Amino acid sequence: MEPWKPVLTPGVDLRGLPLTPEEGFVASRLDGATDLHALSIVTGLSLERVEAALERLVSLGAVSAPEVLDEGEPVASDEPAGTHRELYETVFRQLAPDERATRAKAAEEPELSTFCFDPLPAVIHALLDNPRFSLPQARLVATHHRTPSGLEALAARAAFAADAGVRRALLRNPQLSTGLLRRLHGGRRLLEQHKLVVSRDVPEQTRRAARELLRARFSTAEAEERVEVIVKTEGRCLTALAGLPVDGKTAALLCSRTYTSTLLVQNISRWAACP
Repeated sequence: MEPWKPVLTPGVDLRGLPLTPEEGFVASRLDGATDLHALSIVTGLSLERVEAALERLVSLGAVSAPEVLDEGEPVASDEPAGTHRELYETVFRQLAPDERATRAKAAEEPELSTFCFDPLPAVIHALLDNPRFSLPQARLVATHHRTPSGLEALAARAAFAADAGVRRALLRNPQLSTGLLRRLHGGRRLLEQHKLVVSRDVPEQTRRAARELLRARFSTAEAEERVEVIVKTEGRCLTALAGLPVDGKTAALLCSRTYTSTLLVQNISRWAACP
């Protein structure tokens, strides 16, 4: 599937929309032929900031949302996975663990994908040593494997951990450890971290751990990034940030803004650290 190449909605008047200069700048570069990676290059903005600007433009109706649910997520039916799982249960599960690991290390398709359903981390380690193991298998392991050590081994491979589909599947996996979550998401901008805190696509324990990551990151973030997450979430993030103080620069930036969102004003006014 081709990457999303956003384009402005026909007839939209950007001048009448409450856009920040950055959001307007990104909007001016949308031509329907440039994907997000290229937009990041031509605008000089990080991919996360481009995504945040596009999310705002989509919410205002200035840009149509992509047809796929999530950028980079593999689009495939459940049928192949079901076939591989059935093959594992009927043919390979009864084999001794050592034999399964040995066979996984040298397996070819369809056995290669079949071993992605093995519950033992030793078999996952063996799969990772198989030169034929690639992104389709990595996504299967990230989605279906259920031991923290197996998931850690997968994410230790930088090429797999960088894949959007693998990362998304890991975040949805109920066996994701707090340490691995920190490695995957700890360096993200506050706005991205808040999305994970409120996501209904991830387990409750992941949302709780993400909340602690958000609080820790907020305490050390630059003032401009703190203001960004407060404003762009219309203050919804402040519930997760209860009890945290803000520095003078953050307070000054908040006080210097002109507010048009009633919800944002209400949420800030209820915040204990309200300047």
